[in-house]
Amino acid sequence: MLVLGWFAYTLTPLWALYDLARAVQAHDTDYIARHVNFHTLRVSVIRQAAAAAQARDPSAPDIEPRERQRISEAAAALAIPIAEALVTPATVVDLLDDGWPQTVELGRDEPEPKPGGGGLRIESLRRLIPFYLASEMRGFRAVVVGVPPEASRDRRLRIRLRLHAWTWRVVDIELNDELRERIAQTFARASAKVR
Repeated sequence: MLVLGWFAYTLTPLWALYDLARAVQAHDTDYIARHVNFHTLRVSVIRQAAAAAQARDPSAPDIEPRERQRISEAAAALAIPIAEALVTPATVVDLLDDGWPQTVELGRDEPEPKPGGGGLRIESLRRLIPFYLASEMRGFRAVVVGVPPEASRDRRLRIRLRLHAWTWRVVDIELNDELRERIAQTFARASAKVR
C-alpha cells in the first residue's frame, strides 16, 4: 500500500507539468506568473551565466583567489540584466515553447540559433510517460524533469519543480549547453565593452 501511495505521489508533479505545458502552448503568461518562482529562477540564471562566463575565460586557472572572486562578482553583475531579460513570464513561455528564447537578444553578429529541439510539448496524457521516465525525484518536495525527454542530456532543459502550499511550482530551469554558451558569449562581449 505504501509503494502504491508513493507511486501515486510521484505522478502529481506530472499533472503540474501537463498544466504548465498547456499554459506554454496557449501563451498563458498569467498562469506562468502564478506557477513560477521568479526570484529563485533569476538567481539560478545568474549563477549559470556567471559560471559559463568564467569557464570560457582561459586565464582563469592562473588567477589568484582574491582576483577570481572579483571576476566572479563582476560576472554576476553583468548577469543580472541578462537574467532580468530572460526571466519574465513571456520569456519563460518563449523558452519552454521550443527550448530557445527568441525574444532575448543573445548576439546579432552570429547566425540565428536553431531552437533547442522540442520544448515542453505534451499533447496527450500518453505523452507524459517519457517525461515520467526522464524525471528524478529529489526527496519529497522536489522533482527535476528533462525537457524534451528524448533529447540528449546536453540538449535538454532541466526543469525543477518544488511543492509549495500543495502546489508544484517551477523554481529552476537548468539551461542546456548551447544556451549557456551563447549567454557566455554575450557576457564576453559585454565585459569587453566594460574594460
